Amino acid sequence: MDISAVVVLSWRTANVTPIFKKGSRHHTCNYRPVSLTSQICKVVESIIRDKLVQHLDINQLLNSSQHGFRKGYSCATNLLVFLESVTAEIDAKHNVDTIYLDLAKAFDKVSHTRLILKLKAHGIDGLIGNWIKSWLSDRWQRVCLDGVTSSWSRVWSGVPQGSILGPILFLIFINDLDATLTSKVLKFADDTKLFRVVDCHQDGLMLQNDLDTVSKWADNWQMKFNVDKCKVLHYGRNNIEHSYLMHGHPLEQVSFEKDLGVVFAKDLKVRQQCEEAYKKASQMLGLMHRTVRFKNPAVLITLYKSLVRPHLEYCSVAWSPYYVKDKALLERVQHRFTRMFSELKELPYMQRLDKLGLWSLEERRNRADLIEIFKMIKGFSAVSWTSFFTRMESSVTRGHNWKLTKQGSRCDLRLHCFSHRSVNRWNSLTQEEVDAPSVNSFKHHLAKKRLWKMDFFMD
Repeated sequence: MDISAVVVLSWRTANVTPIFKKGSRHHTCNYRPVSLTSQICKVVESIIRDKLVQHLDINQLLNSSQHGFRKGYSCATNLLVFLESVTAEIDAKHNVDTIYLDLAKAFDKVSHTRLILKLKAHGIDGLIGNWIKSWLSDRWQRVCLDGVTSSWSRVWSGVPQGSILGPILFLIFINDLDATLTSKVLKFADDTKLFRVVDCHQDGLMLQNDLDTVSKWADNWQMKFNVDKCKVLHYGRNNIEHSYLMHGHPLEQVSFEKDLGVVFAKDLKVRQQCEEAYKKASQMLGLMHRTVRFKNPAVLITLYKSLVRPHLEYCSVAWSPYYVKDKALLERVQHRFTRMFSELKELPYMQRLDKLGLWSLEERRNRADLIEIFKMIKGFSAVSWTSFFTRMESSVTRGHNWKLTKQGSRCDLRLHCFSHRSVNRWNSLTQEEVDAPSVNSFKHHLAKKRLWKMDFFMD
């Protein structure tokens, strides 16, 4: 029987909608092709996806370096693991070179025949394997834009973006990228960074060797790195700034790079990220102020929480500012929002927040730190707390039984990183708060703590 007959043709056709990413709107490469497929097919995909994830998790087949599209992993966990490693090395007077890699059209270039081979290598065969092979085979798509459609074209490679199965299939395809590397690797789907300590020329050659291995992997599996978008960032005061090549082309050395939506400078200070967050949040607040005519407090607060504040808090556990000027810059946006209510203009800032039922941004960042620790300790996060903290071995009965030891640090960068800045506040919690059965319950306990101890979340 023809394998393509297992999945009906209507489930293998898609209308593609181009979604703008960034850059010039006149270049097609700056758009993401999202496939709009059958809703019934998506239900079947979700059932198969759940079984695949269960199989991969039980047998621990996916590398821990992959933080994308996996339960318990996120952009925040990826950045926290990265910064914990880098700041520890810098505090020990080492230097770290990081290569940010960019796979060109990663999801669209996946070879179907090679993907099937990798599925079999991961123990995915038989009925499920045949269904996936049929689902990938003989696919057709057309572009839809403003009611105008292109002619139908056959799809020869790639996993459909916008599908349920696509992300997990891509994770399986890229899983062995770091199988033979000696340097550290972190991935979020196709966003990959390769890093290691580089204190001398020999260290740089080892990182270059790993870069060559990654390039060879891409060639073997018919993928392609966009060399112009691959960047090198040198961390450390005495970095020798070794040069790296990919396919004979030197990689650009930059002073800052945006990684998973967060801007990192070579000195690892967060001023540029604060400015970026301030700019985006201010633009959204201005748009909200200009377009919303009915300025009902409940409506404005809802819009602020959903459209403005996320720009100020995205992955804050990874880049929480510690300079007063950076904190004030972010807080300025919320200052302006609270002054949009004419009856509150004359009140002090903290009183305006109380009237509106809001917390200061500094308080919310410190609250986010505690929530992240709670998720790690209770197993809600796939990243183990042992990667960041050491549990205190003490007979002291005051407080709770999950107190953490605060490690020493040489530089401010390490002192204010996640694993250090949050320890004292976590140790100040009560046993009842630490024993909360869920994340929502823990958040409720933190809200009550703020009511009777207003300065608990302030630095």
